[in-house]
Amino acid sequence: MTTSPETAAIGWIGTGVMGSSMCGHLIEGGYRTAVHSRTRTRAEPLLAKGAAWAESPAAVATEADVVFTMVGFPFDVRDVVLGSEGVLAGVRPGSVIVDMTTSEPSLAREIYDAARAKEVESIDAPVSGGDVGARNATLSIMVGGDAAALEHVRPLLELVGKTIVHQGPAGAGQHTKMVNQILIATGMIGVCEALLYAYRAGLDIETVLESVSGGAAGSWSLSNYAPRILKGDFEPGFFVEHFLKDMEIALEEARRMNLALPGLALAHELYLALRAQGSGRKGTQALILALARLSDVDWPVRSGT
Repeated sequence: MTTSPETAAIGWIGTGVMGSSMCGHLIEGGYRTAVHSRTRTRAEPLLAKGAAWAESPAAVATEADVVFTMVGFPFDVRDVVLGSEGVLAGVRPGSVIVDMTTSEPSLAREIYDAARAKEVESIDAPVSGGDVGARNATLSIMVGGDAAALEHVRPLLELVGKTIVHQGPAGAGQHTKMVNQILIATGMIGVCEALLYAYRAGLDIETVLESVSGGAAGSWSLSNYAPRILKGDFEPGFFVEHFLKDMEIALEEARRMNLALPGLALAHELYLALRAQGSGRKGTQALILALARLSDVDWPVRSGT
């Protein structure tokens, strides 16, 4: 049985850069929604759309058929799901927990087991696409857990994402997100180094992008982040400090699997430098600031300068 506005009430925990937009799509889809975040003011736009406020994750879960979590770090996930006032303290048998945070595969499996002990389904469903994908409901969603649980909530996921793929058992969604982050980490180095090269060579960077964006060098990061970098726009579609967390999860998993990933390790070191320079709350495209500093280049660059 799948969900519909007539048959299901929704709970949502986490109203950050992406979570607020994603929850908004569910409300606009006609679902009765209760929300909770650490800071109520962050939830005010959703409350204005008709969501109800809940005082704790447990309170969110009490009346919800499907509870979504979209928070920052694995310790946040552990607290809002497994804590004394967490989702599992209030959830009803037959409900589904959907964790869309990028988190640890082992934690996804732990939540799956704890949920099953309460006759509750749990899937890990991290996303890719950043703030743009969240606003436009075009996210890619990578799902771990039971296929039947995915099908139960698929209509909800279709309101926030365009590509929804079942990757395997609990934790497989998180492992797939690590693959995604490894690709992005090394790709962002290439984007930023290429822009620095074009600048130092005296090229008009927008003209350069016309030539390279549609060819073999093209990528989502190049198309979406290079224009922001040229404008000096380092506002977060995805926070540097959250990306560091993701890379650290991937590096730990790689060590556990006896894998050497030197490209990922380099990206991690460069982003550590960026955070040390005070840019932990900037967007991941701010990597160019750390790389520019290595070559004594002033940034931002405006086209034509």
